[in-house]
Amino acid sequence: MIQSYLKKFFKPKVHKSHNLIDLAYNYEGFADRAIGVEAYHKNVIVYRCVNLIAQSAGHVPLVVNKDHRNTRASKDHPVYRLLHRPNPEKAGADFFSEVIASKLLYGNAYILSAAPNDSPPYEIYLLPAAAIEVVTNQNVAVSYKYNTSTHTKTYIIDQISRRSKILHLKNYHPTNKYYGLSCLSAASAHIELHQHATSWNNSLLKNGARPSGALIMKDGSGYLTDEQFARLQEQLYEKFTNSRNAGKPLLLEGGLDWREISISPKDMDFIELKNSAAREIALAFGVPPQLLGISGDNTYSNMQEARLALWEETLIPLLDKLADALGNWFSHWYQDEIIIDFDRDSISALTEKRENLWAKIASADFMTINEKRSFFGLESIEGGDQLLMRELLRD
Repeated sequence: MIQSYLKKFFKPKVHKSHNLIDLAYNYEGFADRAIGVEAYHKNVIVYRCVNLIAQSAGHVPLVVNKDHRNTRASKDHPVYRLLHRPNPEKAGADFFSEVIASKLLYGNAYILSAAPNDSPPYEIYLLPAAAIEVVTNQNVAVSYKYNTSTHTKTYIIDQISRRSKILHLKNYHPTNKYYGLSCLSAASAHIELHQHATSWNNSLLKNGARPSGALIMKDGSGYLTDEQFARLQEQLYEKFTNSRNAGKPLLLEGGLDWREISISPKDMDFIELKNSAAREIALAFGVPPQLLGISGDNTYSNMQEARLALWEETLIPLLDKLADALGNWFSHWYQDEIIIDFDRDSISALTEKRENLWAKIASADFMTINEKRSFFGLESIEGGDQLLMRELLRD
């Protein structure tokens, strides 16, 4: 419904000018934005899924490594400061929680480098996804246009290095290379179904849990007069459809019969229908329904397994993509290889799995001490290569 409305009023626009530059408007992008805002505001399943993913992933500390062996860089590194103190208004955890939430709801997140000219970023900010438009030239993105009611600014994309002051994080979209696809688009039908089920239950409760029906003339002798019809309608609407009058009897005059015409909640299996829609929404986000308190779906034997599945199947891949994108962006700005990772040791859900791995490596007699330390990103120690030396002497 939202997409058909937007498709009608937001058709693709091409601004004909001497340089053939156009704004990459598309109704799918507007539809994703509208669905994201509406669903997050009014649907409890969407709200909980977004908050659960964004807050859980956003509060995992990001770290800067010197090399691919997970050797940590100094905390004085400028990128480390940006990751933990992005700007005076936001700390690192809150900032990246909002970045992830934007990517979930809109399919896009735009991080702005605040620095003069072409200097590396001094601060970074999250721009509202709904205010960003991609400007293209012959099917190639050339800049980002930031539009608000009071401000408009264009951020150029270097056509050689593809470097820009804006880091565009987006989900894969099979038909649009300029904007990411929100997972809410795939779940839009189930979100609408869940909303209708909730609205129906609210309306039923407001009506005193009474289903709708009709008053029918028993003998079919004719029609009510205008005065009789108006009086009866007023009696029904004002005295018997108000929740304050729930349970009061309805007095019918001679010749009138009440006939229920709606399908009962039991016949429609409304509760299961609502739970089914909620499970489909959770599936689109990659959240096990058990963590949302949705009954009837016990895929995992306990909550610990469900939390582990959330991290391994949804949150860790999300953090990997975020860390890689940030590392690539900062590397171009600082003209140096910058490797960003996240602190897996801080994830409590992975504690048992991590302890089992540590135990296996500690008992591995084919590895030297330094090899084991390197595996965990620790510096080598003197005398830690003794096993390696013995193997060389044996050969």
